[in-house]
Amino acid sequence: MTVILNVRARLRSLPLAAAAAACLLSFAAFWLAQRAAHVTMLDLSVYRAEGETVLAGGDLYAMRATSANLPTTYPPFAALLFTPLTLLGVPEMRTLATAGNLLLLLALVRLSLRLVGRDRPETALWAAAALVWCEPVWTTLRYGQINLLIAVAVLWDLTRREDNRWSGVGIGLATAVKLTPGLFVVLLFAVGVARARAHGWRQGWTPWLRRAATATGVFVGVTVASAVVLPYDSRRFWTHMIFETSRVGRKEETANQSLNGVLARLLHTTDPGLWWVLAAAVVGLAGLAVAVLAALRGDRPVAVVACATTALLVSPISWSHHWVWCVPALILLATRVRPVWTAATALVFGSFALWWVPHAPAPVRLELHQNAGQMLLSGLYTLVGIALLGAFAARLRRQAVANE
Repeated sequence: MTVILNVRARLRSLPLAAAAAACLLSFAAFWLAQRAAHVTMLDLSVYRAEGETVLAGGDLYAMRATSANLPTTYPPFAALLFTPLTLLGVPEMRTLATAGNLLLLLALVRLSLRLVGRDRPETALWAAAALVWCEPVWTTLRYGQINLLIAVAVLWDLTRREDNRWSGVGIGLATAVKLTPGLFVVLLFAVGVARARAHGWRQGWTPWLRRAATATGVFVGVTVASAVVLPYDSRRFWTHMIFETSRVGRKEETANQSLNGVLARLLHTTDPGLWWVLAAAVVGLAGLAVAVLAALRGDRPVAVVACATTALLVSPISWSHHWVWCVPALILLATRVRPVWTAATALVFGSFALWWVPHAPAPVRLELHQNAGQMLLSGLYTLVGIALLGAFAARLRRQAVANE
């Protein structure tokens, strides 16, 4: 009897072992491919330089780092978080960042599966083995970016139980590092207020409002603390640098997969101006409405993906590596739509097609002279984002009609 039980246990462990082996092999191949491509992790070097500047008492927003002469673009709180990087040598820092980001990818996949109610370890390992080769993930690790950390912090909050006292902390910290996740705070407040109103305010402090208040409190708390430590840099960022989007990069660059970038390339201009403001307002309101309505109907996965997609679309600059939110989006699609649509979306993010068009670093502006086909390829993420919001809206509409 003992022998039979041992055999059964080993058979049950085979799928998990196979998934773990496949994930390990995929990650090892990815690591070797990145080394063969001689990735420089420029952004990681900028983070380290920010930490050094803070410790040296220098001017954070006058700093320039790396051969690309890159500036500081995040709030001062981020620079304080980067100070531990100064304790490492550059090779050790790059190795640790690569290993850390691969673990964060596993965490993001696992949280995404939890979001859609399919949280199985072997599924997470198989999915991570494939999703590591998506262009946003590849580019995140190529530059040593923090996109996976931001996404994990947000999803950690949104997959907690409603009575979890720490829910909201992740979103607050993420917003203090990069402002874009702040749209999730707006979503939490909007859903909380709508639910409270629907019950005549009898429920009082709803879980969504508690999360929103916690996120806001954490954001304000760490921002004020950063201002106490770095008063000059904080004043400069919140009164001036926050409005200087040109510091981040050129709007028309192919890597900019926001509405702003697509319009710049479409109109052959370096600044779409009012056209972007109008487009961002329409898409922002529509996308947020979709997210709120989905949350009110109990469809949290659609609410989360819709909110993340909306934030990426309306941001002045959303580099291709910011689109690591393709991970929860693809996992959601895999559970909701026909395999052909999931495969088509995966092909967009896994094909690196946006880099098939003419592009070049400043001061060359090849992106301003793209033809129709090139513009289509260089706007694929934006088009997929708009299509996702449209599909979510249509699905919610069909549900409303069916319930009438």
